[in-house]
Amino acid sequence: MKLPIGCDHAGFKYKQPIIDFLKEQGYEVEDYGTMSLDSVDYPDFAHPVSKAVNDGEFEKGILICGSGQGVAMTANKYENVRAALVWQAPIATFARTHNDANIICLPARFISEEQAKEFVDIFLNTEFEGGRHSRRRDKISC
Repeated sequence: MKLPIGCDHAGFKYKQPIIDFLKEQGYEVEDYGTMSLDSVDYPDFAHPVSKAVNDGEFEKGILICGSGQGVAMTANKYENVRAALVWQAPIATFARTHNDANIICLPARFISEEQAKEFVDIFLNTEFEGGRHSRRRDKISC
């Protein structure tokens, strides 16, 4: 599976370790930036990742910013995106099993690098349960 990843300056410190972790797991990764700690605007990186997932170019994606909120809000503007802000392992699990989230949003200022990798791993390896959750998921898009 190929995955897009994007971040702002606050998420930059976790981006490369996550990319390395994913490559070790056999994933291909497309890096949408940012490429430094210089201050940038998170929507400039969340939009391209979200659009690519929305348009079906990728099945899932990863976004990182300081709180995770900004990239989640941006991503969820897209009709076919279900972006989940994840700060605990159970949230990562439920985002997939109950909500069929297709973009994980990580709050770099509130979790460790190891937690970020753990949450991404859970997100990528947890299947959507379907059933009653399908009906609910199908009501999310406007």
